[in-house]
Order: sequence, then structure tokens, then C-alpha cells
Amino acid sequence: MKKFCALLPVLLSGAFVLADAQAVPSPDSMKSQEELTRAITALDKQLFDAYNICNIEKLGTLVTDDLEFYHDKTGLAVGKQSFLKAIKENICGKVTRELVAGSLEVYPLHGYGAVEIGVHRFHHPTDSDVGEAKFVQLWQYKDGAWKISRVISYDHGGAK
Repeated sequence: MKKFCALLPVLLSGAFVLADAQAVPSPDSMKSQEELTRAITALDKQLFDAYNICNIEKLGTLVTDDLEFYHDKTGLAVGKQSFLKAIKENICGKVTRELVAGSLEVYPLHGYGAVEIGVHRFHHPTDSDVGEAKFVQLWQYKDGAWKISRVISYDHGGAK
């Protein structure tokens, strides 16, 4: 089995796209689980659209300065700059991500934001290998914006 370059977490492809994380309503204003799921789905799409085209500036707007990224193969990375550097060096032009349809779960975190859980696939444009991993992401709603504060990316291997 080839080593996969899926070094960073990735999320999902939603049915709609919002202009930016500030355009997504606050968790307190949402009236249903369905509305929260749509909002986090849209945020996931924003994050991974930026990831897939290496839009580092956009990625930087979607994560907290104190981001903690836990990865089963590479360990803990702390901070926005560490995350963006890893994307530039290990992802750009080498890997794209897609959410596995039907795998997304979203749950509210009272007073904080939401947790997103799912499975994603990593495609390597230079070969036919496809990697897959599970992820958990904490979305924090603070100062009128949604940002990822914590990520756990695990169970990396070949696509199932």
C-alpha cells in the first residue's frame, strides 16, 4: 500500500455555498438541527474548496489562531501558521479532498458552536491511489464568525 499524503483534515461538499464564514448564522439563531447541519455543511464546503485549490488566504480565515490539529500519522500540530505551512508543503498540487456522501454528522455544542464528524477521501492527481480517513472538527462561533478550533484526523488508509 502506498503512503498517502492526506496529512490534513478535510470536510464536506454541501448543497449550497455561502460567501464567507461570517455569513453563516450564529448557532443561537438556528431553530433546528437541519439548519445547523446545512450551515456546517456550507462551512465544510468553503474550507475544502479552498483546500482543493490551495487558497491559503481563505483557509486562514476559517481556522483559529490557536488551532490544534491531531493526526494519527503525523501527531499534533498547533497554530494557524503551522497548519497553513503544512498545506502549502504537503497538499497544494498533490492532494484533493472529497467528503464521503452520507458520512457527515453535525451536533450543537452549547455556548461554543458545533462538532462535525465524517469520512473523507483524498485523491492524488498523479496516480490512482485514493486514501480515506475519519475526522472530527470543532467549529467555534466567536465574534460573529465560524472557525475551526480543533481537528482530529484518524484511521488513514486506502479507500474502503
